[in-house]
Amino acid sequence: MNFFKSFLASCLGSLIAFVILIFLVFSFLAASVASFSSGNEAVVVKENSVLHLKLDVPITEIEVENPFEGLPIPGAADATIGLLQLKSVLAKASEDANIKGIYLDISFFQGGYAKAKEVRSALLDFRKTGKWVVAYSEMMSEQSYYIASASDKIYMNPEGQLEFNGLSIEVSFFKKMFDKLDIKPEIFRVGDFKSAVEPFFLDKMSDANRLQLNELVEDINNHIVADIAASRSISENRLSEISDRMLATTMEEAEQLHLVDSLFYYDQVVDELKARLGLTTSDDIEFIKYNKYKNTTSNYSSSKNEIAVIVADGDIMPGKAQQGTIGSSTFSNELRKARSNKNVKAIVLRINSPGGSALASDVMWREVTLASKEKPIIASMGDYAASGGYYLAMGCDTIVAQPTTITGSIGVFSVLFDLSSFLDNKIGITFDEVKTGDIGELVTVTRPLTPSEKAIWQKSTDRIYESFTNKAAEGRRMQVDQLRKVASGRVWTGAQAKEKGLVDVLGDFDEAVRIAADKAGVASDYKLRFYPKYKSFFEEWVAGLEESTKTNVLKQELGTNYKIYERLKNLNRYQGAQARMPFELELR
Repeated sequence: MNFFKSFLASCLGSLIAFVILIFLVFSFLAASVASFSSGNEAVVVKENSVLHLKLDVPITEIEVENPFEGLPIPGAADATIGLLQLKSVLAKASEDANIKGIYLDISFFQGGYAKAKEVRSALLDFRKTGKWVVAYSEMMSEQSYYIASASDKIYMNPEGQLEFNGLSIEVSFFKKMFDKLDIKPEIFRVGDFKSAVEPFFLDKMSDANRLQLNELVEDINNHIVADIAASRSISENRLSEISDRMLATTMEEAEQLHLVDSLFYYDQVVDELKARLGLTTSDDIEFIKYNKYKNTTSNYSSSKNEIAVIVADGDIMPGKAQQGTIGSSTFSNELRKARSNKNVKAIVLRINSPGGSALASDVMWREVTLASKEKPIIASMGDYAASGGYYLAMGCDTIVAQPTTITGSIGVFSVLFDLSSFLDNKIGITFDEVKTGDIGELVTVTRPLTPSEKAIWQKSTDRIYESFTNKAAEGRRMQVDQLRKVASGRVWTGAQAKEKGLVDVLGDFDEAVRIAADKAGVASDYKLRFYPKYKSFFEEWVAGLEESTKTNVLKQELGTNYKIYERLKNLNRYQGAQARMPFELELR
């Protein structure tokens, strides 16, 4: 009987596996056909077309092609738009005679303010060619409105919502939770502003942290207000008053205050677009979506002169890079290859990182400095290039940042978690050890560190900070004492960092490329190549299927509380010496 039960179970398992395999094969074939049908050869941009630009998806540095996009496959990643590809598409559209304008469809922009400024600048460049941009939405977040303000006209639903009330930063604190669980963080840091560890031993911001965050958010907000004021022809003082007092609480007030041009329903927007295109009310508008139009663009160039763009996006970790992490071995290898490749005339290091492992940061810094001795290497900062992210940039010839980039945070901390009381009091597990000398396991969660061991950890943290600041001073051609006045773990906006000598030029990715091309003497003859090359989407999908499925389930169960869970889960990344930004920053 047991034999037949096992046999039937085996057959059933095989059948299920076979069905899943067939489903995957057909899904892959369907995706391939869809991909082919939307490929370059099949895409035709008709005359009098409008580019439909919907930006309510995650904005990454580099876009990863997803052949399963739109298919009901478990674990398939959400659609993303790569910032650098988006800029290329908008540049192509500005020269395309068949594209008459852009219909900007945006409610919740999923990127930082530096990315938002790059998108906004690309839209303004598009308009310089005489073409138009019309934005419409039922609701807009602060960031979305910032981008939409680059449009010729902003229309919103009469019953919609517009968030325009300034920026805020919220920091989560875990001290009371740790107290309840009998978890004791062992903290070692250098710098009054290195406040990444404050959530572990405080229940509110320190005065130093509150000072830096206030100045940071005020500076970013001032740049946003200035940009919007210029586009909407409203004085900065008046716009600040509207924002500070949130005078636009209804759509009628938003229209009266000239934040939006008209209150339309979608059919009225369509009629307005038809009028711009010279169409009758019975004609259809030839919309072409971004995902389709991007297949008409190509970065191909026959030039033998290459500018290698090495994209460092995410937390800094030892080892190989994956989507969302900067692996030191992967990026060191890419830098070595670019340095030794004779066809590579210059390197642009595109950085979007809050930092991470101090050791991994130093490993990559070494390769940056070696590359700088062979050819121009320019740093282009995205939303963040802080702490370990700044570590990567400081060895470059020139550092380019957006005014709203968050950078600096030149400081180090180390943290371990003593779980011995938690394990003993809450679970009933105890530990004991024998050792050959006075010093036991230096990385342990099963007992508190001894005073001697704590002294070793602090000495190590101090040494890393000294090395960090010495190398930063050398890279920025400053005296160490001068550099340390703007260090201490303090974060700066790109504009503030330029005033302090930590950044050379305020500009976008295109500006960094121009500087690299000029320094290499190839300003009129070069091509861009992007690195590193990640695994194929299928390989990444198979590898992350289980994790992705689990994440989706947790998101559904936890809802808005998922972010808190994610922060708790990521606490293990903080163990050991870290060159990391001093808070989990979320501008709202």
